[in-house]
Amino acid sequence: SWQVWAIYMLLAANLSKQQGLKQACPSCIDAQLCNCSTMGLDFIPPGLTAKITVLDLAHNRIKHIRSQDLQQAVNLRALLLQSNKISSIDEDSFQSLEKLELLDLSNNSLAHLSPVWFEHLFSLLHLHLQGNFYRDLGESSPFSSLRNLSSLHLGNPRFSVIRQGNFEGIEFLSKLWIDGGNLSQYEEGSLKVIKKINHMVINLRNSDLFSEIVRDLLHSVTWLEVRDIKLAVETKSLVQNSTRPFRMQKLTCKDAFFTDQSISRLLVLLKEITSLRELEAIDCMLEGKGIWDTKEIARSGQSFVETVSIINAMIRTFYLFFDLEGMESQATKLKSLTIASSKVFMVPCKLARHFSSLLYLDFNDNLLVNNRLNETLCKGAWPLLQTLNLSQNSLTSLKLTAKYASCLPKLNNLDISQNNFVEIPDECEWPKNLKYLNLSSTQISKVTTCIPPTLEVLDISANNLKEFGLQLPLLKELYLTKNRLKTLPGAAPIPNLVVMSVRRNKLNSFSKEEFEGARVGAVHLSVMECHRSLVVSLICILVFLVIL
Repeated sequence: SWQVWAIYMLLAANLSKQQGLKQACPSCIDAQLCNCSTMGLDFIPPGLTAKITVLDLAHNRIKHIRSQDLQQAVNLRALLLQSNKISSIDEDSFQSLEKLELLDLSNNSLAHLSPVWFEHLFSLLHLHLQGNFYRDLGESSPFSSLRNLSSLHLGNPRFSVIRQGNFEGIEFLSKLWIDGGNLSQYEEGSLKVIKKINHMVINLRNSDLFSEIVRDLLHSVTWLEVRDIKLAVETKSLVQNSTRPFRMQKLTCKDAFFTDQSISRLLVLLKEITSLRELEAIDCMLEGKGIWDTKEIARSGQSFVETVSIINAMIRTFYLFFDLEGMESQATKLKSLTIASSKVFMVPCKLARHFSSLLYLDFNDNLLVNNRLNETLCKGAWPLLQTLNLSQNSLTSLKLTAKYASCLPKLNNLDISQNNFVEIPDECEWPKNLKYLNLSSTQISKVTTCIPPTLEVLDISANNLKEFGLQLPLLKELYLTKNRLKTLPGAAPIPNLVVMSVRRNKLNSFSKEEFEGARVGAVHLSVMECHRSLVVSLICILVFLVIL
């Protein structure tokens, strides 16, 4: 009959699709995770079923997504289509994907975005659209139905316009990333509709748009990261006609370009953002010598910023850089300062004494040397400092380093690893409250009573030690990894030790004395700790008998 014939044709079609899927992407057969990436496919394989939850079709040659391609994959949670050649998508291609949480369409050839594509993606959390060919987001919002969206990445080298209404429907984002390197037009209020953004990254070469975008984000963004900007001397206020309180707490500039004039003006304008607590500059270039308008900066009042991080700053003529005299008033409220990989060779004592609230100081990977360290760590400098990182510098004298550090009355954590000390004296003068000391990778071949007895944590790994016999009564953690020890340290001199790492040494025997902490026989453990398998077995038998 015709019914039998219809059933036969349906079964034959399904079998044909399964065969097609097996040939195109063997990993998809009876699997939840379907990995079809980098297989040279120019189509979405037929026969995808409801069993699949993750479909990876990245790095293929797919040009078109048809209505029926994903119709049966109703349980998809993640769909990865990045790095294909997709230029067209049928409007109902994603209609059956109501459970989809991740959609990656980045690095394709989409010349426009259609709101209809996303209409039924009610569960979508993460959407990646960067690296396509669209110049704008259309006249309205493509994202109006994505009420649960958490992260959005969009933009490309051709992307040039952001209009009002483009982000309608989005209320909260954990992360928003806009590749707007060639953005030339931004309509005021466009980003203001998003009520809360935890972290926003924007590539922005056009500095004229900087103040407009910042003003729209004052009440929504917690952490703003601006990349690739060549900052001009800004004249407009960053908070013009904006009411407090603001939400913005952290500003990061990455791969940015500053001049003495632009950085002076920026420091003044940022004080208007009273919620701002952290400034960060990563891989930035300064064209100048540090001739900043310190009078205007001082007149503009006290900064609210408590944390400053400068990592890999490039100053072409760093050896001509001025000592920032006049900036003392801006240092008093700082609590954390990091200047890493930036060719710092000293901080003037006069400036250092004004960091009266600083608790954390990191000078990792710089050019600090012992014969100028007394200027940076002079008497009265950094009076409240608790943690100091001088790792990976050019320090060669442990005795002098310890002596200068002893000027810091509150210091309890000192990292001087990856310096070239080699020799270690018999006696050293240290800060009285020092508890944590990192001497790893410093080329030392022995330890002496130079090491302070106040320590609770000592890291002396990656050196040339053959033995360790110091008396450190308060020590709780000892790290001796990657040395040349042949025997373990004696237990009696370090009675309070809780953690010891001795990996990658040359240990070949253990003596009885090396294991005198508490005797194992004196330790009282519960029956459960000693005989876990027996106790579990007895419980199972008891439960079985009760049920019986």
